[in-house]
Amino acid sequence: MPGSRKDKNVSAMDWDRLRIFHAVAAAGSLTHAGEVLNLSQSAVSRQIRALEEALGVALFRRHARGLILTESGELLFDASKAMAKRLDAATARIRDSEEEVMGQIRVTTTTAFGTIWLAPRLPRLFAKYPDLKIDLILDERVLDLPMREADVAIRMKEPSQADLIRKRLMSIRIALFATGTYLRENGRPRLPEDLTEHRLICQNATSAQVKAGAALVQHLRSFNPRSLLTVNSYFGILQSALNHLGVAVLPDYVTEYFPDLEQVLPETESSDVPVYMAYPEELRQSKRVAVFRDFVQNEITMQRKHLRELAKT
Repeated sequence: MPGSRKDKNVSAMDWDRLRIFHAVAAAGSLTHAGEVLNLSQSAVSRQIRALEEALGVALFRRHARGLILTESGELLFDASKAMAKRLDAATARIRDSEEEVMGQIRVTTTTAFGTIWLAPRLPRLFAKYPDLKIDLILDERVLDLPMREADVAIRMKEPSQADLIRKRLMSIRIALFATGTYLRENGRPRLPEDLTEHRLICQNATSAQVKAGAALVQHLRSFNPRSLLTVNSYFGILQSALNHLGVAVLPDYVTEYFPDLEQVLPETESSDVPVYMAYPEELRQSKRVAVFRDFVQNEITMQRKHLRELAKT
């Protein structure tokens, strides 16, 4: 019926009020939200109060540290976050209809792969597309691509989320490496049993790592290395190895950029670890995603060629 509470609630949920509510919920403060929205605190407060009156519920409660969402506020904030991410996706697609490749692309991958493999290669991408902006998110967590926590993911396993385009890029292995300096001073292990005379550098048991890598570390530690250095990231392991501290458990892609590292015990390595790229179906036509995807695939081709040439020398 006209004038019913239901009609009033529906009409009250206009975009502008929802936008203001989302800003306040994200900032936890009327003042900070007003600064983001370029509105006065009183204007923001009036809109929030009008929204609460229309819905018949309180969306915030005051706290010494600022505004805290009520249970109803949490429900509305979840909905507004989902809408904001969908709007971001739509905006990205609209911008990708332009001829020039510009704007931001959010790429998530593991700390090791992003730091050791991807970041050193990015100068070639920026040289070709100087206006491109990349937000590189190094995180062991699997971010939600359909909800636009990132645009593109490179992971060491096939993504399980729905509505994603997946592509297997390559396979890597976890193996043992040491510098020539370390091997000259301490000898080269010929058998896994020889690790009793060496320091093993590896990830600790609580570190985020692929199962194949964890299984290899467990196997190697069964040989009771003389000394042990555990680090919670491959980058830390790499730096330790480059400073001649011992025999390190590392992904095999490190060899291209660090030629002083030599593989030891080549028959003792992990099984293949697949590397996948994934992005949401809705970004299939994105020029920025296509540029990044093609860049990564070309870098992998160049790496394989370079490693073949090294093997011949």
